[in-house]
Amino acid sequence: MYKAIIFDFDGLIVDTESVWYDVTKEVMLDYGCDLKLENFAKYIGTTGGGLYDELNAMSNQPIDRELVKSRTNELYQKRKDQFTLREGVLDYLQAAKTHGLKIGLASSSHRKWVVEYLERFEILDYFQVIKTADDVDKVKPDPELYVKALQELGVEANEALCFEDSLNGLTAAVGAGLHCVIVPNPVTQYLDFKGHVHRLTSMSELSFDDLLDHLAKKHHK
Repeated sequence: MYKAIIFDFDGLIVDTESVWYDVTKEVMLDYGCDLKLENFAKYIGTTGGGLYDELNAMSNQPIDRELVKSRTNELYQKRKDQFTLREGVLDYLQAAKTHGLKIGLASSSHRKWVVEYLERFEILDYFQVIKTADDVDKVKPDPELYVKALQELGVEANEALCFEDSLNGLTAAVGAGLHCVIVPNPVTQYLDFKGHVHRLTSMSELSFDDLLDHLAKKHHK
């Protein structure tokens, strides 16, 4: 049924999102702001100033964006060595490769950030195509990242299955005409996902082959 799969990166392959939330929440306490999960989660999967606009509105004093960025980054760097691949990710990559599927990645983050982690976890070689913020004018929720990934993979949208953890990512995938499996992380699990073909708590919940069987049966109903 499928000729290719495309993965998101942040929050899906490695749960960087939970740490970003924790450190942002910690920094914002200095501004008298108790950052709620639901306020943070809607900005996951994209880039830009939306989150900072919201933080500024919630704070009891104007925030210095560059200072907040540098402080959250400093705290984040101290914790990034704790990261591991999310459960089942390696199994899915190996299974897709065994099936002879093309494997791509589409991320709103920058290439240097993504590749550093892929190399660290020794999974870079699984990906034939990597599209990041460096390759497009607009990141997710705009579908451009997925459209470009599909073009370079040489497949049509209906021939590819993608995996996302965020609402912005799902919006981008659906906008590109892709079938999307949602695999939320602790930060995105409460978002109101709609339009996906299946939802997993993690990739260890269902083997890749069983997922393909399930989607094939669903498609033929």
